[in-house]
Amino acid sequence: MVDTMALLPPFVRPSRTARTVEHPPVALPADDEVLLDAPDDRLGPALVAAGQGSYEVAAALLAGTRAAAAWEHRDRYVVRLASFASARPEWFESWRTAAPRDPDLLVVGAQLAVTRVWGSPAREELLREVSPLITAAARGDGRDPVPWRIALDHAHGSRAGHKYFEELWEAAIRRAPHHYGCHAAALRYLAESWHGSHRECFDFAETAAQDAPADSLVQALPTRAALAYLTDGCGPDVPRARLDAAADRAIALSARFPAADPWPAEMRNKLTYVLALLDRRSDALEQLRRIGPYATSFPWELVSDDPLGRFLELREEIRLRSASGHPRSEHRGRAHSRDH
Repeated sequence: MVDTMALLPPFVRPSRTARTVEHPPVALPADDEVLLDAPDDRLGPALVAAGQGSYEVAAALLAGTRAAAAWEHRDRYVVRLASFASARPEWFESWRTAAPRDPDLLVVGAQLAVTRVWGSPAREELLREVSPLITAAARGDGRDPVPWRIALDHAHGSRAGHKYFEELWEAAIRRAPHHYGCHAAALRYLAESWHGSHRECFDFAETAAQDAPADSLVQALPTRAALAYLTDGCGPDVPRARLDAAADRAIALSARFPAADPWPAEMRNKLTYVLALLDRRSDALEQLRRIGPYATSFPWELVSDDPLGRFLELREEIRLRSASGHPRSEHRGRAHSRDH
């Protein structure tokens, strides 16, 4: 088993505290106003241009994130662009013909290769074949942690050994100690490696959050560990107080962002589901107000083939129960994904 502490940054930073910025909540939008996985105002034009066969807007967008070391935005844009290229590859192929050594092209290409084979029954074997593309992306810009996040996902999907995973993890955090994408990828790997040992996953997530800045998305990492526990059917119980603490940490993070903002939307969707599983309906309703019209596929795709429909169903359930004053459940056992 991997030592949890060995997977944490080799240096210790003091926990940081910062004043929570309060933003006024907004009313719940109508069902037909809710969008699924809506791009922000920077990614949107790149996707529109790609749909028209042009890669230049996407290339400029990613070049800008690299120049500004905006790694969280870069990671999110890479995933969305690769997903789009998987369905509409013409613009990406034009980019590859025009600039085959472009570091931004290389990282999208590595993500695209992983995306294309992830759902295959032969995933482990196919992932080994795309390793050179990830290596090329990592060499494109030595500062960029995104290829290392892709490598961590690759290690998870190919069931790589712990020693190799640790080497990747150390390389990733040298570049960006608090990069959420790398931490989430590491947690996915560890959750599978330690299947049923949710407390170790909580240890990893909580230590990372304690070390991260107050406005870092890593503050929401324990909520991801809580979601995995609440929707899993194995392993020893995690104390309710630990689950609530994870949710409270993410609530504090959510309050730092404006309401109805697409940037924190996935974090808020995930938090809302955790709060619903914990039967904290008033807190869940507040997060729904902060989500506004921005539903995200994750986490609702875990429990439904229609993630937008499931989001709207749960939103209505929470709204009605809050309006009716339905007594709060005293159930403290584990919730399962199909129960909510």
